[in-house]
Amino acid sequence: MSHSVYIAYGTNLGDREENIRLAIERIDERVGRVQQKSSIVESEPLVIPDNPDFTQPAFLNGVLSVSTDLTPVEVLDTLLNIEKELGRIRNEDTVHWGPRTIDLDIIAYDDSIINTDRLTVPHPEMQNRSFVVCPLAEIAPDWHHPVTSKSIRQLVDELKTA
Repeated sequence: MSHSVYIAYGTNLGDREENIRLAIERIDERVGRVQQKSSIVESEPLVIPDNPDFTQPAFLNGVLSVSTDLTPVEVLDTLLNIEKELGRIRNEDTVHWGPRTIDLDIIAYDDSIINTDRLTVPHPEMQNRSFVVCPLAEIAPDWHHPVTSKSIRQLVDELKTA
């Protein structure tokens, strides 16, 4: 059975465009057919709460719509492997919200609500991030958040008025 998954990506190290191209190519090969790609947007990095003076380059971000036969955990594991292959380092020494070659997040998986130790879907911070909400609205204008029941248009409007 095919499932619809929305995957957000971000990159701010190295050849950002090439990082995105390679990530999308590998997602298409290993997760499932990429159905739609949003425009790529440039965004300023999030402020790191415990280190607000930390500086890093701007990100390129976007969202993909993917049709997959994988389970949510299989999608997660595949995305983590792609991140690692593209040079993403995750350990206790890396800065949370810090610079990275690629970041791949499951934003939504069908209308599922998943809350486990390994995975939370929809992504718990998505509605607070214009670099996720605006690209998602571009490719999925009829999407509704399964937890809040808000439309993607409502989420965009709330970010604009915040």
